Amino acid sequence: MSLHDDALALAPDLVRLRHDLHRIPELGLDLPRTQERVLRALEGLPLEVSQGSALSSVTAVLRGGLPGPVVLLRADMDALPVVEKAPVPFAATNGAMHACGHDLHTAMLAGAAQLLAARREQLRGDVVFMFQPGEEGWDGAGAMLAEGVLDAAGRRPVAGYALHVASAMAHGEFHSRRGPILAASAALNVTVHGSGGHGSVPHRAKDPIPAACEMVTALQTMVTRRFDVFDPVVVTVGLLQAGTQRNIIPESARFEATVRTFSAEAHSRVADIVVELVRAIAAAHGLRAEVEYLPGYPVTVTDGGETDFLADTVREVFGEERFQLMPNPMTGSEDFSRVLDAVPGSFAWLGAAPKGTDPDALPLNHSPYAQFDDAVLPEGAALYAELASRRLAA
Repeated sequence: MSLHDDALALAPDLVRLRHDLHRIPELGLDLPRTQERVLRALEGLPLEVSQGSALSSVTAVLRGGLPGPVVLLRADMDALPVVEKAPVPFAATNGAMHACGHDLHTAMLAGAAQLLAARREQLRGDVVFMFQPGEEGWDGAGAMLAEGVLDAAGRRPVAGYALHVASAMAHGEFHSRRGPILAASAALNVTVHGSGGHGSVPHRAKDPIPAACEMVTALQTMVTRRFDVFDPVVVTVGLLQAGTQRNIIPESARFEATVRTFSAEAHSRVADIVVELVRAIAAAHGLRAEVEYLPGYPVTVTDGGETDFLADTVREVFGEERFQLMPNPMTGSEDFSRVLDAVPGSFAWLGAAPKGTDPDALPLNHSPYAQFDDAVLPEGAALYAELASRRLAA
């Protein structure tokens, strides 16, 4: 039987694991119940299992029966602070939700561990299974790298792969691209300090509101005049706060923005430019700006050769029509970028919209109404296992 056939036979176990994880969503780096359930799923397999010290990670190493290199497979495990509204019988009730499908990723990787363990003697090398907390803004990948996940097998992986489900992508389609596939992210937090006063005599105060508004507009102009249109920058102000009443000039105004870039150069340059711009506008108004620029995840960049290998594997295992080449990156960000900065590898999306639905009409990942079809679980597990076994053999 093929890996795909064996994965289909595992489907009931994968669905059960996914539903168990979905009922107990946990946030951030500390996922004790999730970690315990993953450890139970790996019990009895010929794995070298270790747990993180600064986070609830699980690292498992499968030693192949034949000498060869190391391949890493990663799944993220954390949930989001979203109250679930999806009409599923296994919905979470603790105020958090697996609204990004990480419960599926975890079940798929556990399934891949079972598939590969059954073929251990034929494996030409070792596989590292990276079960990672804290992808949703906590940099769990960075923490696992700091704790040595890349050296878990005693030598560095020659390749690393990750899958991510999408609730509004056609069922069973795999999407990827060479080069940048996801944006770098950063946070810009600005507080404009002035002096308060009566709204009828603004010349007797130092009004921070017009300056903050000018900054928001200037940031939009900045990205079109300071950056190449073919290396885009996105700045979105999602929070703007000031004042308590219409006739009171407040002492301060604040806003927060997310910054997205698609190259290391733009990611580096934009930090200095936005800070300089905001402070200069404040100074022009006779005010002071307190600026906090917090770099997030770097650009997720796939290796061209590894992405071609992934595409060929999908086509051979599932059929030519199941792989779609993405023309452009997505504007989300991912901390698997940390792994791909250290080792060549690739990242792929797996459409998890229910069969027969219109993906464009469905809620996106992170929505309280997001739903993911269990039927893709064996598909993801099979691809993880195929990537590892074929890459080791290569």
